[in-house]
Amino acid sequence: MINPIFVAIDTPHMKTALDLVNSLAGHVGGVKLGLEFFCANGLPGISDLSQLGIPIFLDLKLHDIPNTVAGALKSTVAIRPAIINVHSSGGEAMMRQAVSTVEECAANENFEKPLLIAVTLLTSLDDEDLPTLGFSGTPQRQVIRLATLSQRCGLDGVVCSPLEIKPIREVCGNEFKLVVPGIRPEGSDMGDQKRTLTPKQALEMGADYIVIGRPITSSDDPVAAVEAINATISS
Repeated sequence: MINPIFVAIDTPHMKTALDLVNSLAGHVGGVKLGLEFFCANGLPGISDLSQLGIPIFLDLKLHDIPNTVAGALKSTVAIRPAIINVHSSGGEAMMRQAVSTVEECAANENFEKPLLIAVTLLTSLDDEDLPTLGFSGTPQRQVIRLATLSQRCGLDGVVCSPLEIKPIREVCGNEFKLVVPGIRPEGSDMGDQKRTLTPKQALEMGADYIVIGRPITSSDDPVAAVEAINATISS
């Protein structure tokens, strides 16, 4: 089984990121690099980390007009991430153009197409937040609506909270990839996450990949933290 854990490297410091990636290589399936790292280090920093050979989930959550997202994808796909994402709320035209752009770049440069997935609803949001954003219904209903739209537009999968895994599987099937943040090992601080499960629970419910950050990166021994999580998953 491929290790499903992607570790969120949320730091602006290149040396910290390099040290973490070097220590975690071989213990996890990949690393997630988001806006904090990207804004500090840009594509050259992403490229430097990719040279270490570990799969990268480039978590930029692109959300703009279709042409702008397409242009951003042309630049970022060139460094060959394993996974890249856009916001599903960018709409159908944006997502369809994102799909065609990623496919075209991979075909023209003759490399394996990265998984293109869509963010549905941030895991920091819950029922109380939705009305202030103009959404009606529950988070689950909104997530399923956006996951269905993403699949119809040709994306490979979505980012969702652990609590939406089962209903998305029922609607979108088993081939649709589910990348699940908001994962907290037993006894961990929830931080700003509101819709969470443990790693084992999320995988048993059908997650393809799980994203874990602070419980690993803030540990005194990140490798030991990962190995403890791996042990709970395999038990």
